[in-house]
Amino acid sequence: MEVAEQVGRRIREIRTERGLSLSELARRSRIGKGTLSELETGRRNPTLETLYALTTALGTPLSAVLPPAVARAGISGDAVHAVLVERYEDAAAVTEVFRILIRAGTLQESPAHPPGAEEHIIVLGGTARVGEVTSPLVVGPGGHGRWAADVPHLYDAPDGDVEAVVTVRYPTPPPP
Repeated sequence: MEVAEQVGRRIREIRTERGLSLSELARRSRIGKGTLSELETGRRNPTLETLYALTTALGTPLSAVLPPAVARAGISGDAVHAVLVERYEDAAAVTEVFRILIRAGTLQESPAHPPGAEEHIIVLGGTARVGEVTSPLVVGPGGHGRWAADVPHLYDAPDGDVEAVVTVRYPTPPPP
């Protein structure tokens, strides 16, 4: 099965488990219904931004929709290329570890992730501007930062490519 089909199948499975219609997920994620339909049937390749919008609307970590081949090769958006290095899950949270490249002169604005999500970065090379849109951090080589990811946040490489390690921690929601 092709990668786009695997990702699409997983999105559809999670949407169905959540009891959401295609129209409702399109509305919540702000992804067009036609685009979402093409993604679910594997006729369209998703970008990193699209997958984050969908997984946020589904209340699930990004890694929940990534097949192993994509996780190893990585997934790109306009500004960021991310490779899933590790996924750790326990009763308290799901934590994802990514090796990322933020492309020079690009900006990624990410919508809020599910409640309680937080991100951490360790910059390996370059200088990144990251964190909450209203109060971004500037982090240089060897530096680290932390921010709430349940609010809009950004990734920016104003002065050249940035290589970094990012963790995203999603607390496990309490049972209904």
